[in-house]
Amino acid sequence: MQSLLRWSVENSTPNQGDMPPPPQRRDIDPGIIDHILGKPDAQLMREALEIAVDPSNDEDARMAALDDLEMLVENIDNANGTVHPAADTVRSSYWLTDLKKLNMWEPLHLLLSAATTTDPLKTQTLWVIGTALQNNPAAQLTYLTLDPLPAILSSLSPNSNSAKTRSKAMYALSGLLKHNAQAVRQLSETDGWHTFRSALEDSDIGVRRKAAFLLNSLLMPTSGGTWSAPADMHTPLSANAPVHANSHASMVSDPESASTTSATMEALQRESRTEGSSLMDSLVSALVEPVPFGPDGECEKDTEFQENLLRLFHTFSVQCSGTFTDVQKHTLRSFLGSTEPATDELGLSAEELRALQNAIA
Repeated sequence: MQSLLRWSVENSTPNQGDMPPPPQRRDIDPGIIDHILGKPDAQLMREALEIAVDPSNDEDARMAALDDLEMLVENIDNANGTVHPAADTVRSSYWLTDLKKLNMWEPLHLLLSAATTTDPLKTQTLWVIGTALQNNPAAQLTYLTLDPLPAILSSLSPNSNSAKTRSKAMYALSGLLKHNAQAVRQLSETDGWHTFRSALEDSDIGVRRKAAFLLNSLLMPTSGGTWSAPADMHTPLSANAPVHANSHASMVSDPESASTTSATMEALQRESRTEGSSLMDSLVSALVEPVPFGPDGECEKDTEFQENLLRLFHTFSVQCSGTFTDVQKHTLRSFLGSTEPATDELGLSAEELRALQNAIA
């Protein structure tokens, strides 16, 4: 700690009025900085990935490496390319980084797609991918170039994936699709919407909740042709601030790139030739006649799943001006009519419930 303090003092710029600052020192050994501050996160990320993708390592070591990588991806401020102030002069090149610059997307995707990847390794890989994609449009677009949807969607199949893997697959799918019109178009082109049908009947209730929540997020419209970033997204602090490639500033200027409403509305109402029904039909059925869930199918009702579905129906009919079919209206009226008006169990305010009831009248 004393060494770090001495280094900081020696390299700080004192207030000397109009005097020019002294030139920055270039003779500092990065190895010394690494010894004091620890290895740069970029290096730790590379090392963790090397261990994870090497099949000669035992599975426990590979799992631990992926766990470390996920924490590094979550903690480092990749979204804004933040430079750590304490080591600005010698480590900025390490901190101005993302998975694309580190050439990590392709190895991660290959690990996810490999037939030899075990279910636990797949779970951890999806976790890393999902975390890296959250609120990061540049990461979303970069990963899309690898055609990731088939691998992610296949990870949602209950026939060959554990409940944990399916849950992380929905997490990764959410990270890829949210606020990303291009990804949602690719989902339509690959006929990926049918995957939500099986997800709504998954034996793991967490997968069902995530599926309904994601569909509602994709439905949420932009207001008045503009796009306002949520509080947890990275946009410039001022009009003159630099626009980082992986911030959402580009989406503010081009709202259509973040709008997923139209494609989702179409997908919900389009009738499947094989199923003979629409995805909205499946959503209504999931509310009114949910398939029992749990390891032995011992559970029949889940309040959070029910709330997510009703919130989706409200978004569809009230915020997006969608129209239910007569059969859907009748089914929803019967459900709400048989439910005591305890809005705390429905996840809607009294005003929102009235608006939904009007939409199905």
